[in-house]
Amino acid sequence: MVLYVLALLIGVVAGLRAMTAPAAISWAAYLGLLNLDGTWLALLGYRWTPWIMTVLAIGELIGDQLPTTPSRKTLMPFATRIIVGALCGAAIAAQSGSLLGGLVAGALGGIIGTLGGAEGRARLAAAFGKDRTAALTEDAVAILGAVLIVGALP
Repeated sequence: MVLYVLALLIGVVAGLRAMTAPAAISWAAYLGLLNLDGTWLALLGYRWTPWIMTVLAIGELIGDQLPTTPSRKTLMPFATRIIVGALCGAAIAAQSGSLLGGLVAGALGGIIGTLGGAEGRARLAAAFGKDRTAALTEDAVAILGAVLIVGALP
């Protein structure tokens, strides 16, 4: 049950910042906190994968600040967050042999994170009077959340 909750939560992180979740999962696999050996997700723990994912996550954090960045609720960004959440959720549940359950929990988390994150950021931006402050707050929540989720892995 704990793995499904963690899978859902990593999906929420993917909904907030799509590349932060796989970067965290990749580091967890690389450092031996998450065993993906023998699964099709083992590539997340390969030598260069965490570094590549980290660069992509940093790029997303920077790109999110640009005024031309599309809404996360448009088709491609929304679908990406659901798929990434599903893959990260599957990775968390893989060690218990529950890839499908983790996949579903992660996808649901991706939906929750996408819609909830958009609403939360809009409310924060209105309260702060600046979107940048709201975006940086959301960045911090996503990063801290990912670290806590990885730290809670059994």
